[in-house]
Amino acid sequence: MNNVETKEGGVSVDGNDAEEKRAVAMFLAREEEIEKKKMQVKEKVRFQLNRAEEETRRLARVWEELEVLTDPMRKEVVTVRKKIDNANREVRSLGQSCKKKEKEYREAMEAFRLKNNEKNQLTITLVELVKESEKCRLKKLEELNKIMDS
Repeated sequence: MNNVETKEGGVSVDGNDAEEKRAVAMFLAREEEIEKKKMQVKEKVRFQLNRAEEETRRLARVWEELEVLTDPMRKEVVTVRKKIDNANREVRSLGQSCKKKEKEYREAMEAFRLKNNEKNQLTITLVELVKESEKCRLKKLEELNKIMDS
């Protein structure tokens, strides 16, 4: 609907056209600006995604390296723990054996002490018997000597 402006105050086609062109130009400028901003935002998002992907890869590498580091340590720890458990069993067994042998040793020492005391008593008795025997023999010899002298 083109309206033509007349002198009576109607709308002119030329005036309306200029406004429409200006409105369209402004609309296109806004659209272009929106498109530019949209492209800038897309570029920023792409940049952030690339950065996030790069960080994800870097973190994955670090994680793998940590796993590699953890694995040998874990194996060594398990190995050392098994050795400790084995040593602990051996120590416990040896401790029981040691206590048993200490008890046997104490019993053997007590038996030795008792036998040694018994031997000493018998030695003392033997010495006394030998002295008595010597006295008796000397006495007999003296008697025999007196008999021989008389």
